[in-house]
Amino acid sequence: MTEGGNVTISLTSDEALVLFDLLHRWEDAGRLSAPQHKGEQVALWNLSTLLDQELGEPFGSEYGDLVAVARDRLIPSE
Repeated sequence: MTEGGNVTISLTSDEALVLFDLLHRWEDAGRLSAPQHKGEQVALWNLSTLLDQELGEPFGSEYGDLVAVARDRLIPSE
C-alpha cells in the first residue's frame, strides 16, 4: 500500500447495509469506544459517509425490514 493512496474494498449490498446499520447503532448507543487517535475518528466518519453515499435504503420506510433480511442473507446456510 502506498502512503496516502487509496484502497478499494468491495462489499456486497447486504454487507454494506448491515455495516452501516451497525456503525450507526453503536454510535447512537455510545457503544463505540472512543478513538485513541483523531485519525481513527476521521476514518470511521469517512467510512460512514461512503456507505451513506452508496445506500438508498437508510432513507426508506422499510429500512428496518431491509436490514433484517440482509443480516439473514449473510448467515451461511447449513
